[in-house]
Amino acid sequence: MNQTPNIKGIRIRTVNLVMLAISLVLFLIVLYMTVQISREYKATVHAMNNYINWSNATHAIQTGTDYLTEQARLYAQTLNKENADNYFHELYSNRSREKALEFLADHNLHSEDPNHDCGLKRALELSNALAFREIYVIRLLAEATGEKLENFPANVRHTRLSAADRTLPPEEKIARARDMLFNPDYQHAKKDIHNTLNQFVSEHMEATRMHQQEQAHELGRVLAEQRVVLIALCLLNILTFSMIIVLIVKPLQVYLNCIKNDRMFELVGAYEFKHLALTYNDIFTIKEHHDKMLKHKAEHDPLTGLLNRSAFDSFRNLLAHDDKPVGLLLVDVDKFKEVNDTYGHAVGDKTLCRVGWLLQHNFRADDLCIRLGGDEFAVILRGKAPGVEKIVSEKVESINQALENPPAGLPAASISVGVAFSNAGFSENLYNNADSALYRVKEAGRRGCQFYDGGNSNESAG
Repeated sequence: MNQTPNIKGIRIRTVNLVMLAISLVLFLIVLYMTVQISREYKATVHAMNNYINWSNATHAIQTGTDYLTEQARLYAQTLNKENADNYFHELYSNRSREKALEFLADHNLHSEDPNHDCGLKRALELSNALAFREIYVIRLLAEATGEKLENFPANVRHTRLSAADRTLPPEEKIARARDMLFNPDYQHAKKDIHNTLNQFVSEHMEATRMHQQEQAHELGRVLAEQRVVLIALCLLNILTFSMIIVLIVKPLQVYLNCIKNDRMFELVGAYEFKHLALTYNDIFTIKEHHDKMLKHKAEHDPLTGLLNRSAFDSFRNLLAHDDKPVGLLLVDVDKFKEVNDTYGHAVGDKTLCRVGWLLQHNFRADDLCIRLGGDEFAVILRGKAPGVEKIVSEKVESINQALENPPAGLPAASISVGVAFSNAGFSENLYNNADSALYRVKEAGRRGCQFYDGGNSNESAG
């Protein structure tokens, strides 16, 4: 918050000490309106704080569930008991999911609609149901690896395997355990938790927005009534009229102009108005920050930090009407499925992040590096006409050399790149031309780039 108790300014109360009796009555009305504004502000701040606490609880349940999944999967993949220990430490000691709901209950943070609060409880129930499956998997892995059950919590020791799973040989028990953590049923259960939490956040976001609109309407009504009172006060005393012009009317004009231009209030006028400005500016700052976060999340890929497919479609439509040349690179990570299957999804994700970083590092800041999805990337070269093939080829080769000499912990990789150019804007055929060039790179054995040239793709690096 930007609010400070050391606000300098003349108080309307001081001015009203020299007024006639009727002026004093009018002042009390103005003061009452100021109290109303303060109450509306406190109600808005309270609603915002509740929303923040609900969001934190939602985040805690989501991250706690994801952490349990991660540790269970790591144990299934590596058979390292430390991951199982981490799993049960979170489940029984940290209890981040349960503590989030306990915090809301201890601070009496409940929604006005009791059905909303059920969203978090429902998500926790789904998460706990998923934990039963994960504990079953850990019991299955413990028997497959010969781990002593005494080294596991009571829930694992008391878990009974099905007759079919009990008779499986160790290798098949491990395969069965891994399948239970990666099969569609498990993914669907994870998605149900995610959707339940998202629905909860969306409902509270809408409720908070409606509450802010109501507060703004009430604030406008109070200010309108206040102007009427001030006009009456002007007629009673010329001095009071002058003070109103300086301390009240002028600040109102400034604030209305700020509202019309969608900017923060200036600190002008009487103490009460400066307090109002700070109140409005606090809410304005929170809303602006929240809008920026939503916009960033909507346009960027959460894994690599690059622009996402939605942003690609937006730039594609925007550049379609541009008269400047445009180049398009379509990039595929070669044999990425083998990386995931051999080294696991965590290593696969790191490989994708490294590819994204290398694209950003090698191309200009004005070029748009985008993750289209999976192992597919794109680079839009703005203002780049044909004739830069050599430069692009060198950049692709530099990236491939870096991928073939990875840092410790990452496997060697390579990329295939198809390139096409348009002399004026993002033409309708630009994407298909680049895709055609990429297809020829793959036909030629991958690793390298080719340029589309009127139906033929000329190889330039490989």
